[in-house]
Amino acid sequence: MNALPLKENLKKYTNEANCPIRNVISHFSSKWGLLILFVLSENELTRFSEIGRAIPDLSPKVLSSTLKRLETDGLIVRKIYPEVPPRVEYALTSLGMSLIPVLESLVGWAVENYDGVTGCRRGGSDVQTAQ
Repeated sequence: MNALPLKENLKKYTNEANCPIRNVISHFSSKWGLLILFVLSENELTRFSEIGRAIPDLSPKVLSSTLKRLETDGLIVRKIYPEVPPRVEYALTSLGMSLIPVLESLVGWAVENYDGVTGCRRGGSDVQTAQ
């Protein structure tokens, strides 16, 4: 990681107003936010109901609030068509698209380490500590 002494390295996370984890990453890193970003990354424009079908255990209320949060953060855009009934579609912005390779790397790590992590949860301790 960073070669700064631990005390100096931790300073960047103690200021709540400027903490990248609290103010950026936490906004999209909920399980629903990540899943929605991946659904949108696989489609150019996606309707609300299509996102709901892709993630069936996500309630419409939580889907709506998560989409609003992702839109507020500039990761997705909402396109409303003046039709009856109204049609709304969602897509990643260029900022959102720039996040996908990073998330794919994170998901790759999760896939690679799935058995180790879930094994530790079940009480196993096969994971080695970092040197």
